[in-house]
Amino acid sequence: MTSYGSSPAASSGSRTNGMAIASLVCGIVGLFLLNIVLGPLAIVFGAVARRQAAGRNGGGMAKAGIILGIVDVVLWLVLLAVAASNGGFSWYVGG
Repeated sequence: MTSYGSSPAASSGSRTNGMAIASLVCGIVGLFLLNIVLGPLAIVFGAVARRQAAGRNGGGMAKAGIILGIVDVVLWLVLLAVAASNGGFSWYVGG
């Protein structure tokens, strides 16, 4: 007999690893905003989640987060190289 309010689908064994979700979210958001900050965070969160993946679900999310984190860092390096080849960075305000 099951107790009131608990269901077998909501057991703790079927939950996805939070670090894997954080890695994936940081990787996706890093494609558009703050890629130099969120890219390394996605890599670190993904690596921690991959180590924890034996006990929890989310190994695929963690791997995707690591890949997106690497893409974020590479994208930042490409944008930095393009900006440097165009004469560097300058802030021009005024008319």
